[in-house]
Amino acid sequence: MKSRLLCLAVLAAAPLAAAIEGPVKVDGGLVSGLPARDASIIAFKGIPFAAPPVGDLRWRAPQPVIPWQGVRKAADFGTSCVQTLTPGKKGFGPWTWEFLTQNQVGEDCLTLNVWTPAKSPRAKLPVFVWIYGGGFNSGSSEVPLYDGEGLASKGLIVVTINYRVGILGFFAHPELTKESGHNASGNQGLLDQVAALQWVHRNIAAFGGDPARVTIAGQSAGAMSVMELLTSPLTTGLFQGAIVQSGVSCLMDGATAAHMQGETLASAEAAGVAFATKQGATSLKDLRALPWQTLLKASPAGVHFVPIVDGYLEPSADGKLHDVATMAGCTTGEISTGVMGGGPPNPAAADQRLSALYQWARQRAATAKQPAYLYLWDHVLPGPDAARYGAFHSSELAYVLNTLHASDRPFTDADRKIAEMMSSYWANFVTTGNPNGTGVPKWPAVSDKKEVMEVGDHTGPVPLK
Repeated sequence: MKSRLLCLAVLAAAPLAAAIEGPVKVDGGLVSGLPARDASIIAFKGIPFAAPPVGDLRWRAPQPVIPWQGVRKAADFGTSCVQTLTPGKKGFGPWTWEFLTQNQVGEDCLTLNVWTPAKSPRAKLPVFVWIYGGGFNSGSSEVPLYDGEGLASKGLIVVTINYRVGILGFFAHPELTKESGHNASGNQGLLDQVAALQWVHRNIAAFGGDPARVTIAGQSAGAMSVMELLTSPLTTGLFQGAIVQSGVSCLMDGATAAHMQGETLASAEAAGVAFATKQGATSLKDLRALPWQTLLKASPAGVHFVPIVDGYLEPSADGKLHDVATMAGCTTGEISTGVMGGGPPNPAAADQRLSALYQWARQRAATAKQPAYLYLWDHVLPGPDAARYGAFHSSELAYVLNTLHASDRPFTDADRKIAEMMSSYWANFVTTGNPNGTGVPKWPAVSDKKEVMEVGDHTGPVPLK
């Protein structure tokens, strides 16, 4: 009798179901994960979603993943894509170590990471896919602030992805255009993002995710990537929500933004040929024979590493947006004093950029059925030179991603309260297409009323001038 009672007590204390640790079957084979800091969340890191883009695959669109034997231990982040690293923990400007890539770099970098709180593949949880920033020249899913545990703890499947950047991610050349099969080149990094989303569509159900409830999100160059994916015919049906954090309208005047988004295939090819000539390369074969270190060192020589209108992934500069729920916003520092912050305030520029953001949302509403939500982040991140930099570009990341734990800045209870609110808004949006929910201030959708939701220290709608 005592033995039976002890057995019942043990069963009562045990969880009803264990988190999914694997093996999980994905493209290429089986993977197993490890518990995160919170043991109820399992992290699968460094899963290949495409073949290594090396040798003859350098600058090609991502190719199918190479299968592996046995169970792959998905315990560590994959190599970050080729870029110049900032050494040490100090960082630069307002961006301390937790904003920056910390691991090794190389060409074999097309991997992604999954954090899941699901207890069963039948859970059908909403999915959040994060696309990093870095000016299309740097960034990694390994950046500490992008840890997926924070939002996974709110009931989401979180996916973070690597994509090629710089000379290896946005390089056009006539020979590349010819061999592509689509008469296009120059958007390899965006094609990586598309391939990762296709991987999510095929595989995320095995981790307990719902492929019919995917939201893509990104900040800075990641936000600009989201904008490109919103207009690409290659992404139709791959996501149902989009979050644009500090996109082009937050950072640039209209003329600069138009130039950046209007780069043509012809002009990018011409820049690519000029770059090859300076390296003494007379053919694509010669370029592919060069070490990536050589290319990286030479890459500042007049090549624009940004997405282009290539006629394939991006057919035109003013393509129609996919009709999905959308959230977009800026920080007070970046719109007034510049990306880094610390400069003299410019109220005229701030009004112009917020008005441009609102007009974009209103134009979108003319052809969309799904709502849009706008925000303005005003909270100053504590830490070195906080008063100088203010609410600088990317200062909201630890709050919306619920990753204060990934930073050693002197956070207070007020910071933790703001992080709870902001990550709840993001989790609500990913779950329902609407940031509103229990315990957070009401956030109105974009309407004829010219206003934006200020969030952080002051939270509530404010009028636009």
